Amino acid sequence: MRILLVRPPRRKKAITLGEFMFSEPLGLECLAALLKDKHEIKILDLMVGKEDFCRELRDFRPQIVGFTSLCIDVLGVKELAGKTKAFDQDIITLAGGTQAYLTPENFFCRDIDHVVQYTTRENIASLIDYLEKGKQVPILDGIYSRANDYQSTGKQGINEYLIPDRRSTLKYRRYYSYFGYRPCALLQTSRGCSSHCNFCLRWRIEGGQEQDEPLESIINQIKEIAEPNIMIIDNNFLHNGERLERFCDLLESNNIRKNFICYGSVESIIRYEETLKRLRKNGLQACIVGYESFKAEELKRYNKKATIEENIKAAKILKKLGIACWAAFILNPDWDKEDFKQFRRYVKELGPEISSLTPLTALPGTALFNKYKERIIFSADDFDRWSFSEVSIKPDKMSLSYYYFEVLKSNLYVNLILNDPIFMVKQFGFGTVLRLVLGSLKFLAVYLKLMLKG
Repeated sequence: MRILLVRPPRRKKAITLGEFMFSEPLGLECLAALLKDKHEIKILDLMVGKEDFCRELRDFRPQIVGFTSLCIDVLGVKELAGKTKAFDQDIITLAGGTQAYLTPENFFCRDIDHVVQYTTRENIASLIDYLEKGKQVPILDGIYSRANDYQSTGKQGINEYLIPDRRSTLKYRRYYSYFGYRPCALLQTSRGCSSHCNFCLRWRIEGGQEQDEPLESIINQIKEIAEPNIMIIDNNFLHNGERLERFCDLLESNNIRKNFICYGSVESIIRYEETLKRLRKNGLQACIVGYESFKAEELKRYNKKATIEENIKAAKILKKLGIACWAAFILNPDWDKEDFKQFRRYVKELGPEISSLTPLTALPGTALFNKYKERIIFSADDFDRWSFSEVSIKPDKMSLSYYYFEVLKSNLYVNLILNDPIFMVKQFGFGTVLRLVLGSLKFLAVYLKLMLKG
């Protein structure tokens, strides 16, 4: 069968980090790897902005069109599914991705035939086999079918680990970046996370314990990656010191030289300082650290294991080793003016090379949404606004307009004063820095508008 796998375009109304982190559609590449031996597969990445969906329908004549999705993509996926059915009612449409996992009912509509909540070799093979033979699809694990009134077996599951077919996105790969690293590939070496931070979706989707893939298989993937930069997207790549030492052994014995970026917890940075020194020699350029808050009680509420003192210690270790720290913080809706002031002082004390500030976001379908449901500002089906950049929870101690003012002031302070411009230009080059600055100006304009609207 001819199968077209589609990533929808950026939503114009949504505030996204597309200028900073425009990465490959790893889920679609995994599906391509799973299906390519028996079917003709094509990936259409509409985020690149130079593609025409309707023209692709005419030229490729797919029998199946599958869409991936985040929360902000729901309306876009439905629009594309509508265009697909208008072109040819017999084309079978599928919806999957993170949003389909969290709230599959968002895609229960006349233009979407099957919703794939999670992907395994078994359920995808069964689904495609029934579709190829033109048979009625029975109720399958992880699949909601319109012909079955979207009934489910009720069996919970997670996406099976699959090695992506990166050649399926060959025409797009020069566009993929992670912050200033471009071109940049994504690599997952482990799924799940034992930290269980209460605001995080990934451990709920991937599992509550780390499940490591064999390092020999990971090294083989790295050998096949053409890009000089690799973002390791594990929840905490640094969680196992022995595994990290083995990873360095394999990089050295295979003479592999790449630039790596990874996520790492404060506890791991402190525990494996000596191993981090070796990782730095083997290409680790930057570590994304979720410091989240300057308040001990908030760290405890978020289920963060580290203390404020340990956060500062980890920041010093990274600085000493020459590993850039990309610090992630959550802006709590209960902060007042003084809290924002203390937060800015705390970021200055930590001294990360780059910082990202994200309003606490309670996505529909999560426990956090239920906790804050009386204070949620916009409706669950106002999908364009669920982007992790717009304030979704009504502030407790100030007006929404003034809260946005503090958010804007903090972003300007961090990006214009604290972020290291010499590091940025030296690491990424002037052209990339200019692109990031222009992206920041777009954020500035949107935040100003939101502040004025309140």
